[in-house]
Amino acid sequence: MKRRHFLKNSLVTTSGIALTAHPGRALMQPSKEKPFNMNFSPEFGIFEDLAGANPLDQIRWGYDQGFRAWENTMLKNRPIELQEAISKLLQQLGMEFGQFVGTLTFSDVTFAGSDQVLRDRVLKEVRESVDIAKRMNTRFVHNVLGKADARLPMDFQMANAIDLLRRIADIYEPHDIIMVMESMNAKIDHPGMFLRTMPQVYALAKAVDSPSIKVLFDFYHVQIEEGNLLPTLDYVWDEVAYIQMGDTPGRNEPTSGEINFWKCLQHIHDKDYRGFVGMEHGTSRPGKDGEIATLAAYRSIDPK
Repeated sequence: MKRRHFLKNSLVTTSGIALTAHPGRALMQPSKEKPFNMNFSPEFGIFEDLAGANPLDQIRWGYDQGFRAWENTMLKNRPIELQEAISKLLQQLGMEFGQFVGTLTFSDVTFAGSDQVLRDRVLKEVRESVDIAKRMNTRFVHNVLGKADARLPMDFQMANAIDLLRRIADIYEPHDIIMVMESMNAKIDHPGMFLRTMPQVYALAKAVDSPSIKVLFDFYHVQIEEGNLLPTLDYVWDEVAYIQMGDTPGRNEPTSGEINFWKCLQHIHDKDYRGFVGMEHGTSRPGKDGEIATLAAYRSIDPK
């Protein structure tokens, strides 16, 4: 039997989920599942069919299912009033908020180039992210380093990035905020981006040498671009501050693809990592069935 089919069939006995009718949407009966051992951090929308479209309802549902953290990549695009409501609810429930994006582009050469207008825009968005981080009671801002500059040798691009990262460190350090940066695979999702490999990200973190500039290790991107997951993770471990995951192929929930997430997560758990593990993925099947299977998958890979 395929692993994901087994997970779906066995879910009734492992999670106690019950669906009830509700005008306009389906809700979970509060099952008050025991908290996950790993600090899994869902993104809004992953469980929308089960929990409803309202972000606050999704958080409450997530708490009842055992999640104790949340993240939202594009949080800065949400109204300030909603940001405040999300933060207040998380704190009331004793949950944590993880990463959000401070500056992002998939089209401009920001960190790798020397265009001062673009670099000034990055610094402006970084300064704005400080207020968002404080509002959300989080230390983690995910800043995307933009496109590569095909006209410049890589060493020059690295030097440009190091310079800008040092200026960002000067902004974040007084507030105890950590910028995390991730490699993004060029083979499937993000051709032409500046950061493609973990050695490159690690070299930048080492060169800047700041507690506010660290590595985000995304199993999905690393597997596609490089593979050799656990040895690579071990090598960069001293600079890793945040972890995200999605399975491949497909960038869907764990157990839907080729990565042995049970082994990977047990590995970082054994290394005493208790930080965020962001659920940066979709579901391999649509609707409630896909979301139920995703929840079961997380129970199956939770470290002991």
